[in-house]
Amino acid sequence: MPYEMIATLMFASMMLMLLTGQRVFGAIGFVAVVAALLLWGDRGGYDLGFAAAMKLMKWYPLLTLPMFIFMGYVLSESKIADDLYRMFHVWMGGLRGGLAIGTIGLMVLISAMNGLSVAGMAIGSTIALPELLKRGYDKRMVTGVVQAGSSLGILVPPSVVLVLYAMIARQPVGQLWLAGVVPGLMMAAMFIAYIVIRCRANAALGPVLSEQERNIPMSEKLRLLRAGILPVAIFATMMVPFVNGWTSLVESSAIGALAAFLAAILKGRMTRGVFENSVRKTLGITCMFMWIILAALAFGAVFDGLGAVKAIESLFTEQLNLSPWAILILMQLSFILMGTFLDDTAMLVIVAPLYVPLVGELGFDLIWYGILYTITTQIAYMTPPFGYNLFLMRAMAPPEITLRDIYSSITPFVLVMVLALALVMIFPGIATWLPGYVYGT
Repeated sequence: MPYEMIATLMFASMMLMLLTGQRVFGAIGFVAVVAALLLWGDRGGYDLGFAAAMKLMKWYPLLTLPMFIFMGYVLSESKIADDLYRMFHVWMGGLRGGLAIGTIGLMVLISAMNGLSVAGMAIGSTIALPELLKRGYDKRMVTGVVQAGSSLGILVPPSVVLVLYAMIARQPVGQLWLAGVVPGLMMAAMFIAYIVIRCRANAALGPVLSEQERNIPMSEKLRLLRAGILPVAIFATMMVPFVNGWTSLVESSAIGALAAFLAAILKGRMTRGVFENSVRKTLGITCMFMWIILAALAFGAVFDGLGAVKAIESLFTEQLNLSPWAILILMQLSFILMGTFLDDTAMLVIVAPLYVPLVGELGFDLIWYGILYTITTQIAYMTPPFGYNLFLMRAMAPPEITLRDIYSSITPFVLVMVLALALVMIFPGIATWLPGYVYGT
């Protein structure tokens, strides 16, 4: 059987298993090991899984994952995010749509603390969304605000997804993080611009706070403003030494986790319950990521052995005669399709053995492509019928938010994201300028 046919059967088998509801790591790892056994016999098949496990255990940068995840959960469980929203509530409430704008700001700061979109979604739906609804904001607009804002967690550093991409694509994490800064802030600014325009056109969508709520002493406003400085200080404590080359990535992640832990202690919020919840959730998420990476390494090893990447490149460029840009756009469309039923990590590890080497062969910058992948994943998260964020919102939103509201709320924000993706594709410097400036590349 031709190797191209074997690769196609592997990919189809994996997708079929995923559609049956199997766990992602189980489906990927099972197909990889069975294919290795059939191709290279007992020794090759058994060695494949063992070699992948040893490679994973020796992957020193993997230590960053539990550190960043722990940092995010400590700050979330200790309710520091509540202080942040109170700050935005006071300072932005006098503007039309001000609380919705503040929610986007909250999401950017939560992203800088956590690196995962689910944390922003949980905080936005439990803290921000009830407050916005109580003050007469349009429920569909603000539901879209929370979903779109939470998606920034996988783009703004320290993005856990970009750490995984860096491991799989063998690219510097620091450069990928810096590459995500400008696109992430640009997308947040585009969300804010949309909110401002909508609320100026229809003031009922985002009414200002009452005079009584805004009549707060300046001393109290300044005290609340300091709450917003804390996550920025933690982020700077972690990132400045790393960018300047004083610490490694793992050391910086440990500094961030320790800084978050000390901040919770100093604010008197590091209780036994907060610590236990943070550790338990960190362990669960970290183990999930490690199982998926283990399966992805095994799957990628089989694909490398088959020469599948070269075969696919030949199919696109020689047989179908597609241009590199046409191939790249097809890749992004496939991500959006897969995003209707898979999360970002699963998408990355499934297609990384195919797409990342192919992107390099086509002559594209892998740092830039990492940002394209992440933005496309954000779009896929909110694409019906089975977008990941849509069901997270349904599970966390107040009862008055229906599934119909959730589906209709995301359309304008998805269009904004598509515009942001197009801008980064047309002007690669949006993503590559900052890492090039800092690292001199």
